[in-house]
Amino acid sequence: MAKSTSQKIKVGLFVVVGTAILIAALYSIGNRQHIFSKNIELYATFGNVNGLIIGNNVRYSGINVGTVSKIEMIEEGTITIQMKVEAKTSRFIKKDAIASIGSDGLVGSMVVNIIPGKGQNTQAVIAGDTIQSYSKIGADDMLSTLNTTNENAALLTADLLKITNKILEGKGTLGALVTDTVLAQDLRQTVVELKKTTEGTSAAISQINTIISKVNYDESAAAVLLSDTVSANQIRDVFSNLEKSSQDINEITKNLEAYLTEIKAGKGTLNYITQDEVLVKNIDSTMGNIKEAAEKLNENMEALKHNFLFRGYFRKIERQERREANEK
Repeated sequence: MAKSTSQKIKVGLFVVVGTAILIAALYSIGNRQHIFSKNIELYATFGNVNGLIIGNNVRYSGINVGTVSKIEMIEEGTITIQMKVEAKTSRFIKKDAIASIGSDGLVGSMVVNIIPGKGQNTQAVIAGDTIQSYSKIGADDMLSTLNTTNENAALLTADLLKITNKILEGKGTLGALVTDTVLAQDLRQTVVELKKTTEGTSAAISQINTIISKVNYDESAAAVLLSDTVSANQIRDVFSNLEKSSQDINEITKNLEAYLTEIKAGKGTLNYITQDEVLVKNIDSTMGNIKEAAEKLNENMEALKHNFLFRGYFRKIERQERREANEK
């Protein structure tokens, strides 16, 4: 009897513990699947879900906020997924949020990641909204791209091998450069000459820089010539005028040569004046008479100034001249 009671107690404990474990497991699974919380349904459309299945987590900014409740293919290349998201968290998800499918770690299950958008739409999502989606490159696409890249690398390696063999055999321009010793010496000599030329150019540039550094750009005439466009135009005009004046001087020189030739030949008025002695004497006598008449005229004017009839007039003129001088 005691043994039967002990067995009943053990069976009862087992049932109680098993029931508790079952309830805890159901609560944990329900909590993970958000069965016991108030949820809203959101939708997103993808071209490829990359192995996403019903029950996978939905994350917003890295936090689990719901699960995938339905996956349906609407048409070829268009797959709509239904997500159950906690209502208390949905108020943080805006209408411009973006959904993408990724993996939970390197070898984990697939998850739907929802990230905040960068738009100006600040309204929270409501039940039945479809948010934007972004499809990342899948592993198959990456493997296909890597395969194509490997094939191209193999082709490039084969072509490079062919080119290298031709170069080693002395074919083509590069082969000639590698195998022809005479050409190599010529190239070496060319490089040496180029180096000398470069050194000479550097020295010349250094001298020019030294000259330029000595120019006073605030006061020197060289700075004005180099920087002032107005002065440059004036200098250009000066040279143009000098050229024109040079042409005029040449023309005048030719005319003078012609006049001198005529004078030497005994032609023209100037030759008559310089060669006729009687005319020269008459001119001297005339100039003497003019000078004597001018002196007498000056004496007569001085006498008029002291005459009482004209004295007032000359004084009036002097006062007027002094007044004009004071005004200036």
